[in-house]
Amino acid sequence: MIDIAVVDYGTGNLRSVAKALRFVAPERTIVVSSDPATIRTAARVVLPGQSAMPDCMRSLNDSGLTEVVRQTSADRPFLGICLGLQMLFDDSEEGPTPGLGVLAGRVVRFHDAAMVDQGGARLKVPHMGWSPVHRTAEHPLWQGIEEGTRFYFAHSYYPLPDDSSITAASVAYPTAFTCAIARANIFAVQFHPEKSHRAGLQLLSNFVAWNGRV
Repeated sequence: MIDIAVVDYGTGNLRSVAKALRFVAPERTIVVSSDPATIRTAARVVLPGQSAMPDCMRSLNDSGLTEVVRQTSADRPFLGICLGLQMLFDDSEEGPTPGLGVLAGRVVRFHDAAMVDQGGARLKVPHMGWSPVHRTAEHPLWQGIEEGTRFYFAHSYYPLPDDSSITAASVAYPTAFTCAIARANIFAVQFHPEKSHRAGLQLLSNFVAWNGRV
């Protein structure tokens, strides 16, 4: 039995995600796969992603994995990471590009005119580096992670969910935006847990143990 399938659609930080999962769950069967049948048999699915939204969606569609991602995001514990979060929404300003439509909402770019901190200093886009994440909802994937823990970010776009109740955490850059969502069996984050040291490994460990219910 496959415990976790990391979706391989030809782009993204697949190997580092799989390596981190194997570190926290050495006893589990973890595969990086581009085969729809293999992904369907997995008890849990991870959709990573980095680079640009148009490239990721094109690669996902060309790989023939779009439908299996939609299916598995509906019926088992499912984790989206970075572009894997953004791809779940209806569309993105980047491109613009239609997403998977699993979650209602849009992905938008940081607006240059608003990128000024409280001291008047300009903030760079993309948002890269460590930022404190503030939980807005309790969830099993936050277990063992302190409020305000810093996670590693690398992105120029962020999600605007239509339903604010699915927001599980926010981060300020410079104003607060959604950086984690939780709905039923789906949990997805804008930051990179596989690059976030102890806290990121704790989140991945929590995912391995999660039964898909809140």
